[in-house]
Amino acid sequence: MYRMRRWVVRHAGVFEAIYRRFEPMLVKLDPVWKRLGHERIEAPVRSVEKAIKATLFDCRMCGQCVLSDTGMSCPMNCPKQLRNGPCGGVRANGHCEVKPEMVCVWVDAWEGSQRMQEGERIHAVQLPVDHRLTGTSSWLRVVRQLTGSSSSTASREATK
Repeated sequence: MYRMRRWVVRHAGVFEAIYRRFEPMLVKLDPVWKRLGHERIEAPVRSVEKAIKATLFDCRMCGQCVLSDTGMSCPMNCPKQLRNGPCGGVRANGHCEVKPEMVCVWVDAWEGSQRMQEGERIHAVQLPVDHRLTGTSSWLRVVRQLTGSSSSTASREATK
């Protein structure tokens, strides 16, 4: 997984372009999602999302994906799960202080963001992780946010 997620960061611009095409398709399917019921489709969509994102990004399914803002480097892979930049312990060689064999997630995030058209998004301040959403589909959450739909208790609670 580690090698794959590093490879994805090196090709962050390509993955950004793929997501730019993918997100509008998900949004166009919103009437289908509504008709079927968001709760009913959560499990199958989550399974597909998890399979894809776990393979490519070593995703932890936090339910609040920020890959587009972090150079396609998932901050949940940080041993400290920092979502707004590196801790003070990044080694001189760019490796993690907790896992010295691993490049700091935020070093990767910066490098990935430099390969993206919207790389300035790395400067956006991220909200703390809402652990109530862990294990849920961030794809469906994005659709609900963009279309103004809501259905699950967790998504309603998260927007309060």
